[in-house]
Amino acid sequence: MADRPDKKSGVFAGRRRAEVTQERHSTRVAFSSHPRRWRDFRYVYPVISRRSRGLSIGVNLNTGRNCNFNCLYCQVDRSRPARVEPVDFDVLAAELRDLLANHERIFEDAPLRDIPAELRVINDIAFSGDGEPTLSPAFPAAAGLVAELRGTFGLTDTKIVLLTNADFLEQPTVIQTLAFLDNHNGEIWAKLDAGTQAYFERINGPSRPLSHILDNILATARVRPIVIQSLFMRVHDEPPPADEIAAYVERLRWLLDNGGHLKLVQTYTVARQTAQPYVSKLAIEELVSIAEAIRPLGIAVEAFV
Repeated sequence: MADRPDKKSGVFAGRRRAEVTQERHSTRVAFSSHPRRWRDFRYVYPVISRRSRGLSIGVNLNTGRNCNFNCLYCQVDRSRPARVEPVDFDVLAAELRDLLANHERIFEDAPLRDIPAELRVINDIAFSGDGEPTLSPAFPAAAGLVAELRGTFGLTDTKIVLLTNADFLEQPTVIQTLAFLDNHNGEIWAKLDAGTQAYFERINGPSRPLSHILDNILATARVRPIVIQSLFMRVHDEPPPADEIAAYVERLRWLLDNGGHLKLVQTYTVARQTAQPYVSKLAIEELVSIAEAIRPLGIAVEAFV
């Protein structure tokens, strides 16, 4: 049976299907709004996340916009110099404790007040924000704090998610922190947006070669199953070339063939205003085509619009 969009759910139907999520208007508005600031908080912010399927509590360790990538699709304006700002752990702990204890407060204001009940559960606490989390010297101690408060509030089903560009996964302190998170329902979402060095440089503006990122992903995925997060977009109204997608799929195959455990591949597209005006989202059909190119590898795939 050919894949087709289910008009009620927005999920592509069929025996071999890519899971495509299209929400009702209020939820789509929430999904498209990911501010890194909430009220007067400095480090902690709530997000209704497509890929988390509900409420995610973000932890921003890079309030000075410090990052070693310069992705075309990033919300953050990186034309201004970044700053390394020490994390005030007293403030971080107070904010996280407050939001975990009183998370229903976030649904008092628009656009979140109409969010359905099933999306109001805290599904994860995620290290994300305005830069690469593992670039922050505070990451190991912050991971310990998050794990402690997760236990304090009895959030046994809540994941601790690290969204990472994978550039520093080989660092000893990061390796130790990931091992710690393995014991606290941790999950790694490693970024892979390209299959070739040229496209990698164009899309991500990295500081090191794609081979380094792939080696780090492989070493990490040999230890525990990880999630691959891949954002595809139009650049000057042009989608990723077909040969680029083929090369990307071969990178995934290489990870699998060399002992990497890939729990899931998330393919998604632009949902919010980017810093670069010439970046725009892919159509549903284009994302599904990419997901279906991955499927023969035997990996679980989800496509989000």
